[in-house]
Amino acid sequence: MTQKDITFVADFLTEHFNEAPELYNRKGKYFNVERVGQYLKDEDDDLVSPPNTEGNQWFNFLKDSTHLKESPLLFPYYPEKSLHFVKRQMEGIIDQCLQKPADVIGKSVHQAVCISLYKVSQSEDSTPQLFKLPFLWNDKTSNLHYVLFTMLENSISKIHILRRHTDTSRSVSNGILAVEFGNFLNNSINESSDSRRYSCLDAHFYDDETVTVVLKESVQQEGKERVLAQLPLS
Repeated sequence: MTQKDITFVADFLTEHFNEAPELYNRKGKYFNVERVGQYLKDEDDDLVSPPNTEGNQWFNFLKDSTHLKESPLLFPYYPEKSLHFVKRQMEGIIDQCLQKPADVIGKSVHQAVCISLYKVSQSEDSTPQLFKLPFLWNDKTSNLHYVLFTMLENSISKIHILRRHTDTSRSVSNGILAVEFGNFLNNSINESSDSRRYSCLDAHFYDDETVTVVLKESVQQEGKERVLAQLPLS
């Protein structure tokens, strides 16, 4: 070790491990522990070297504020406790706040409809990802929920639109349908139907009546064409 290293260690010991007579009657060691590590101990014991809050602007502000001093909205401060203790206290309060809404919401949710989209062989070790791009939209004018999604594998050229009424007791026509992007961009009817096929890269509702889609050419070649299209729901 160099003399610089020895000096560094000596200074550290001098600063943090001086005898502290005021702590002799306390449980534990009779010296100040390293000031950062004490906050990280997962213990309920008080800190050996609590921070000095004198002159702290936030504490002075609370002390001088009649309304905030006893406000239940402010999380209590524990200057004598470690961060682990404070974390457990906060988790307990958050769990208590969320429990009632979770119970109420959980009891109010029920299955409105079940639609089979695809079947997967049970013998397969890993289920392939067949569901992609789920995008939700709520038409408040007509009280309708929409879900846009695509199915991989054999239907990459299609986008599916699921529509449900917000009132689960009511049904809507064409609850689910698919739009296929085949050769609709062909320049003439003489072009082969397989020469220009498109798959959906992304899809979002532009407004209550229009869907915006990003398409790419499915043919394996360089410079694949990208198309931004807006489709009316009608």
